[in-house]
Amino acid sequence: MDQPWTRRPRPDRLERRIEFDDYERTRTFLERLNGLSEQEGRFPDISFGRTYVNLTVRAEADEDPIGETEETFARAIDGLL
Repeated sequence: MDQPWTRRPRPDRLERRIEFDDYERTRTFLERLNGLSEQEGRFPDISFGRTYVNLTVRAEADEDPIGETEETFARAIDGLL
């Protein structure tokens, strides 16, 4: 089950878990995410398994709050699905 983006404190960040039916779909999503990250110059923290991806989007500096830039990037990630 996909989870929506969740905002977490200390440090302020956005987190999301995305689940896939099989490894091929997981890999395809990760390849698309790589392209988006290269294009935007933003790189989320990623952990993944065969059928899931966990993402964390942080502000440029850990002490900065999540802002429109991070929320826009999160929405762009959603667009890859």
